[in-house]
Amino acid sequence: MRKYVIALLITTCAIRANAQRERWTKEKANAWYQHWGWLRGSNFIPSTAINQLEMWQAATFDTATIDRELGYAQGIGFNCMRVFLHHLAWQEDPKKFKDRVNTYLTIAHRRGIATIFVLFDDCWSPTYHAGQQPAPRTGIHNSGWVQDPGIKIHQDSAAMYPMLRQYVTDILTTFKTDPRIVLWDVYNEPGNGNHKDSSMALLKSVFTWGRTVNPDQPLSAGVWDANLKKLGQYQLETSDVITYHNYGSPEDQQHEIDSLKQYGRPLICTEYMARTRGSLFTNVMPVLKKNHVAAINWGLVAGKTNTMYAWDTPMPGGEEPKVWFHDVFRKDGTPYSQEEVKLIKTLTGK
Repeated sequence: MRKYVIALLITTCAIRANAQRERWTKEKANAWYQHWGWLRGSNFIPSTAINQLEMWQAATFDTATIDRELGYAQGIGFNCMRVFLHHLAWQEDPKKFKDRVNTYLTIAHRRGIATIFVLFDDCWSPTYHAGQQPAPRTGIHNSGWVQDPGIKIHQDSAAMYPMLRQYVTDILTTFKTDPRIVLWDVYNEPGNGNHKDSSMALLKSVFTWGRTVNPDQPLSAGVWDANLKKLGQYQLETSDVITYHNYGSPEDQQHEIDSLKQYGRPLICTEYMARTRGSLFTNVMPVLKKNHVAAINWGLVAGKTNTMYAWDTPMPGGEEPKVWFHDVFRKDGTPYSQEEVKLIKTLTGK
């Protein structure tokens, strides 16, 4: 009988240890958002990195550029950056990877900038490798960006899922009480890269893993394509706070805000601003501020990601486009548009 009781206690403890927390209540989510005030900033990668691996691998982790370029953001009143991680950089050396993450957070915090971290991503190249990353392809938008975990999750799910669970659990456990982190964006654009509904399994898993760790920060995955109805509905019904992408006009942005308000949770626009599509700082950022929606545009400094070029308009000659698609600054800190920066500073009170 005694052995049975001991075994039952051990089993009960194990179940409790692996129990998922519930989705945050609306009240908790809105109280959390009040603490942060109006968040505004960019998706950030240093201009010297072509992708997440070049940003985070030991040989190319460029703290001098990170500090300098976050200084540009600080100078115009930005207070939040969205930053993509990659499991392969962690897998190479988990401890040193986490040390680099902490170093990044220290630099950003010193600049008055909080961080949204992204764990997985379905955008751009489905394959990747450790070590030296490819050079940018001339005039082509995001020619070296890589998915995470990409095609490997479908080719060898039996090996990938346990490793990815360990990655997510390790990162969230290490930083679960870190006040420098705003939230965990658990999966960027699930279903992109022609994965469609096949991304649902990993999306559900990462929410489960995250809720088992139960960090102080909320978990979210941003809606981005109204055609992916099953994925989008799951994201909206599962995220603690609502995140979304919108590269449309001010009217389109307001329409989406009005639609998402029905969920009664904080709204965070984690991607906007594509100049040739009519999504500008001058016309969309004021809409976001008026509605108290966090405003995180794509791109801070024009660099190896080539995001000054549009998604669907390559420039094989590599000449600078007359109108930049994304990005705010040149590498030397000169703004692409003084008019835009003046408006941003007015909105941020800088």
